[in-house]
Amino acid sequence: MSERVRVAVVGAGDFGRHHARVYAALEGAQLAGVYDTDRRRAEEVAREFGTEALESLEAVADRAQAASVAVPTAEHVRVGAWLLGRGLDVLVEKPMAATVAEGKQLMEAAAGARRILQVGHVERFNPAIVAAAREVKEPLFFEVHRLGVFTPRSLDVDVVYDVMIHDLDVLLSLAGPVREVKAVGIPVVTDKVDIAHARLEFATGAVANVTASRISTERVRKLRFFQRHEYISVDYARRDALRIRVAQPAAAREAYGPDPAVPGGWAGASPGPQFAFEKLAVETEEPLRAELRAFLASVRARSTPLVDGAAGLNALALASRVMEGIREHARAVPRSAPDSAAPRSQAAT
Repeated sequence: MSERVRVAVVGAGDFGRHHARVYAALEGAQLAGVYDTDRRRAEEVAREFGTEALESLEAVADRAQAASVAVPTAEHVRVGAWLLGRGLDVLVEKPMAATVAEGKQLMEAAAGARRILQVGHVERFNPAIVAAAREVKEPLFFEVHRLGVFTPRSLDVDVVYDVMIHDLDVLLSLAGPVREVKAVGIPVVTDKVDIAHARLEFATGAVANVTASRISTERVRKLRFFQRHEYISVDYARRDALRIRVAQPAAAREAYGPDPAVPGGWAGASPGPQFAFEKLAVETEEPLRAELRAFLASVRARSTPLVDGAAGLNALALASRVMEGIREHARAVPRSAPDSAAPRSQAAT
């Protein structure tokens, strides 16, 4: 086996703890330490996963070849660029930065240091999305719902940057560039946008309806896309994908022969289209494990990550367009206008 990559985790909150958990058990990784400005929290996570609580970013750079950056979003460019400049490869949690301009700075830092930069859009590694992506032909319509119950976490960031950005990244990977955005969103329990809906039109002519909420009564993580004679249904939470195919009447008539007793029908079959259900083959790997394993593979091979800086920047830019669409809509309904313009803290994964 190749020599293990020495990797550290910067930020020991919920997301950083999970990164440390996976690295500690991942073949090919050596968890070199955990750093957080809250020393007590870093010590707790380090103790839990059998590594060391590091005292500074300098110690991270001295001990590790690569790092996961799971600090508040406002700190991504400062911390990420510093580590890249010190020669570390970096996986930065999503959104990659607080603004598009800062995202570009992070990309420039990676390019200047000739280091790997991966962005933590973990849903790209969801086994159901991986399976569904192989079936994409010429999709015409997407329907996406990402709904969650209220929790007192990440409430100083709009739901677009908090959770919708997952789906924006996936849609860009499946359908390509977006040419038009219409959006609406409102604050409900915070002063940020808590529920949002966007209609995206892609350069191909495909359309997507995307809804995100953190104030729902149930947890839903689903994506469906429709293409000729079939649609694919993805459940992110269950990590499964289902194909529903349609046998058109013309095909059935050819198979069964015309039935004069049924107008427009055919012998031996019902007069309507026939449906076939097929579960797509999916892997069982945890998405975060797949994501971190892919990051380490890029570090070893010096190869471009699946979700590189450009992909992260595209998702961030599209999220910013959605927020601008929300503000544009809100100007017509002033009482619903959100106060925010960009994410200021670490978004949920």
